[in-house]
Amino acid sequence: MKRSKCLHSLALLSVALFAMSSVASAVSKEKVLYSFQGGTDGATPAGGVVFDSAGNLYGATTNGGSASCHSIAQCGTVFQLARPAKQGDPWIETVLYVFKGNASNDGTSPAGGVVIDKAGNLYGTTAYGGTGNCVLLGSKLGCGTVYELSPPKQKGGAWTETVLYSFPTAKQGYLPNGDLVFDGAGNLYGATMFGGGHGTTCDTLYQYCGAVFELSPPKTKGGKWTEKVLHGFRGGTDGANPNGGLVLDGKGAVYGTTFAGGGTSNCHSEGSVGCGTAFRLSSGIGKSGPWSTEVLHRFLGGTEDTNTPAAGLVWAQGGGLYGATVGGQNSGGDDGAIFRLLPAKQGQPWKESILHTFCGKQDGCAPMAGLVFDQVSSLYGVAPVGTNFSGMVFRLKSNGPSNSWQYNSLYNFRGAPDGFGPGAALILDKLGRLYGTTVGGGTGRACQGGCGTVFELEPGAGN
Repeated sequence: MKRSKCLHSLALLSVALFAMSSVASAVSKEKVLYSFQGGTDGATPAGGVVFDSAGNLYGATTNGGSASCHSIAQCGTVFQLARPAKQGDPWIETVLYVFKGNASNDGTSPAGGVVIDKAGNLYGTTAYGGTGNCVLLGSKLGCGTVYELSPPKQKGGAWTETVLYSFPTAKQGYLPNGDLVFDGAGNLYGATMFGGGHGTTCDTLYQYCGAVFELSPPKTKGGKWTEKVLHGFRGGTDGANPNGGLVLDGKGAVYGTTFAGGGTSNCHSEGSVGCGTAFRLSSGIGKSGPWSTEVLHRFLGGTEDTNTPAAGLVWAQGGGLYGATVGGQNSGGDDGAIFRLLPAKQGQPWKESILHTFCGKQDGCAPMAGLVFDQVSSLYGVAPVGTNFSGMVFRLKSNGPSNSWQYNSLYNFRGAPDGFGPGAALILDKLGRLYGTTVGGGTGRACQGGCGTVFELEPGAGN
């Protein structure tokens, strides 16, 4: 794949709703709520964070927890940040669970954040681990898992982890990544970067070109969850390497993006031709039949289009899908873009509009995370590179009838002891404050450049 100058800067990185009706200050106020310390603590947040009903935050880390598990890295954790009782006091971090790795058939190395249900149970994925037979570089590391973490029945007790599903072979899915999403019936939907049973050109180490899956809860308590591959990507003109961050519509269709595939010749990623796609999966009658797949947009790259979406999509209140790409139009700087897809007549491609093309470190580049809307239809996102090469938070505000969007850089991270390298979607609280994670930075000394942070940002007017 053709790499932009900004994507080369990414190699220096460690790893890769609600309202704001007015802005009181021209300067955004950022605060690090917690710095991961590595070792027995977590390190390298795997995704963003979510709130519970009491205002506490939850998330997962790819590393940290235990160095003794048999995996490609430390096993990772799930954590809680408890909101302080008194404003100004520090948030309190608790490691809720340390993944044990392959020796115990547990998951290892979370590759996405967590989602939460009404009862306070957390759900997420691990990239490796489980009972699957997937082998990487001669070692059996498992194909990945979907897990549930349940709160204790008595305050102060231990949380309980349950592996809901271990991907048994690469055919069912391999290396799940990104966040899961619930439908109204309690089914979970997610994506695996590889696996799915189709495609041979996507990678030399991993099998197949990726899958979107559905995980259905048991009909009787204590039964097994059931997995169904909704689509196995084939590469070529089909997509390849689907990202997490799927979204659903009111009719049960599933929407998402793929990092590669699409068949165009301007981009190449791990041998799979294509600049990426946006797709829709629709169920058959009663969801018992095969799901149909429709490519809504094939990203072209070159001077014609942006390219290479690295995160999922988000719905706008008035309709349309919005997302980000790490590659941009060559004529516009090739540093990533924000795009919109609007529905078209049946049988016609969706209409794509480029809302903003990034031009380098001054306004960020190569956004790798999903976007989030506030109540007044402004878009917020992060880019892993900014003015200080440590990443930034940005906002796109619609100018209404003119169909143009105003871009503002809200905050540039400074690196340790501040955050470094934001790479996950943000969330908003009821006061319009933003919360997210960075993969590096903070005060943790067990990791070069810091072990990552959870931060809060009160947005200002921006630059």
